[in-house]
Amino acid sequence: MAAACVLRRLRLPRLPSAAAARLPPRRFLAAAAPQFQYIVVEKRGSAQSVAVIRLNRPQALNALCDGLMAEMGEALDSLERDPGVGAVVITGSEKAFAAGADIKEMQGRTFQECHAGNFLAHWNRVSTVRKPVIAAVNGYALGGGCELAMMCDIIYAGEKAQFGQPEILLGTIPGAGGTQRLTRAVGKSLAMEMILTGERISAQEAKAAGLVSRVCPVDKLLDEAVGCGEKIARNSKLVAAMAKEAVNAAFEMTLAEGNKAEKRLFHATFATDDRKEGMSAFVEKRQANFKDH
Repeated sequence: MAAACVLRRLRLPRLPSAAAARLPPRRFLAAAAPQFQYIVVEKRGSAQSVAVIRLNRPQALNALCDGLMAEMGEALDSLERDPGVGAVVITGSEKAFAAGADIKEMQGRTFQECHAGNFLAHWNRVSTVRKPVIAAVNGYALGGGCELAMMCDIIYAGEKAQFGQPEILLGTIPGAGGTQRLTRAVGKSLAMEMILTGERISAQEAKAAGLVSRVCPVDKLLDEAVGCGEKIARNSKLVAAMAKEAVNAAFEMTLAEGNKAEKRLFHATFATDDRKEGMSAFVEKRQANFKDH
């Protein structure tokens, strides 16, 4: 779920290759740069091909508020249009990725307001981005924070990360995909236990259950996530979007329908210049030079 927020302007770092993720970001001064109150956006990597969206509300443990999620959507819309960005990393602080929703913000809402306004519907924007999105989770990822992480395509967790859906303790249930995505990620039994008791699981337990793909030292987490993003960004952005669409189809379709969707996308790659370049580079034993066409 969500909370209030405080942040700065869009900032972009220019970084050398190996130490790319460790160098401090450079403030972006372009006139067209969006101005945000609740998030900070940076570019990282040797080619500045990985965008990092950082939640920065430390006093509230990065609890998600409606304004923050609206700005998240605005930033993602902008990054979708940026031809230089091949992957996005969403992260928080070492203490908290996002501790949940802004309970004070939603406390007074009525059923009629929630239903008529389709409350939390715009939070789903993270899951509809065509570019690959990586969650770099340190500290608490609870309620809406856990749901936000699960909207991403890949989750990297710091060693001290904790995941949970404690909404039951507040007299409600997850409302941004928690009951659906958690069950698909870890199976019915563990999902039921977490959602019905409100208990948390550690990063190591999340890795064992299939919720996260890698557990990293706390101080290396962002470096690792950006490194993964750089590997993705070196490939064809066009074909990466097709691959992401095919994998996501597995969660929406039967096996037969998913295989048909995969075949259609696979065949579609043969209409791209990047497929020709990739196969030619392999045969000629050279590095592929993808142009995203």
